[in-house]
Amino acid sequence: MRFPCRTRYLRQFLHFQQVLLFVFSHNGIEVPAHPLSGLNTDAQKARAIMFKAIPGGHPTSVIGVIDMTEQNGTVTIIGNLTGLTPGLHGFHAHEFGDLGNGCLAAGAHYNPFAAPHGGPNDPPLRRHVGDLGNILTPRKGPTTFVIQDFLITFTGPRGIVGRSFVVHEQRDDLGRGGDAGSLSTGNSGRRVACGVIGYVMEGIV
Repeated sequence: MRFPCRTRYLRQFLHFQQVLLFVFSHNGIEVPAHPLSGLNTDAQKARAIMFKAIPGGHPTSVIGVIDMTEQNGTVTIIGNLTGLTPGLHGFHAHEFGDLGNGCLAAGAHYNPFAAPHGGPNDPPLRRHVGDLGNILTPRKGPTTFVIQDFLITFTGPRGIVGRSFVVHEQRDDLGRGGDAGSLSTGNSGRRVACGVIGYVMEGIV
C-alpha cells in the first residue's frame, strides 16, 4: 500500500513549520505571522509549505505558504506565493505527499471517484476532488489568493491532508478544451511548484 505522505516528507514538513518565519524572512517573502487570524479558532487548520520544482530532483527553495481551515463543510484556502510568471496557473491537490522528480512524484490530480477533469464549480462527479481551478499571478507582486471549496475535506474519502498541492505552468482549461488532455489535466502544463499538506501543530500558528 502506498501512503499519501511519505515519512521523510512528514519530517521535513514539521521541521519547516518550526523555522517558518526564519525561512520567509531569509527569502524576502512577506507572509502574515498569523495568516489564519480572524477565522474561527475551532476550525481545523492545515498548511503546505510550497517549493519551486526542480526537474528530476527534490525541491529546496521555499516560495511561499498555503494555509487552510475546515469548518462547517467548507475548506478555505489562503495562499501567498512568489516567483511565478504573470498570468493564470492551474492549481490542484495531487495524490501523494511526495515532492520528488520535479513534483511528478506527487502523482495525478486527487480523483478518488474516477471523475473527468473539471473546475471547482462543477458538480462532484464532473470534477476531480483535487480540481481547484486557477490562481492569478499579477505583473508585479506576490501571488495571493483565497479559495473556498465544498468538495475537498481534510480526512475521509475526499481528504487532502497528507497529499500535495501543485501549481502548474499554464492556465487550466477546466475540462472545456475538447481533447483528451483537457479531460485529464486541463492542459495546464508542467509542474512549477509543490508542497505537502499537513496539519498545523498547536502553537505554530
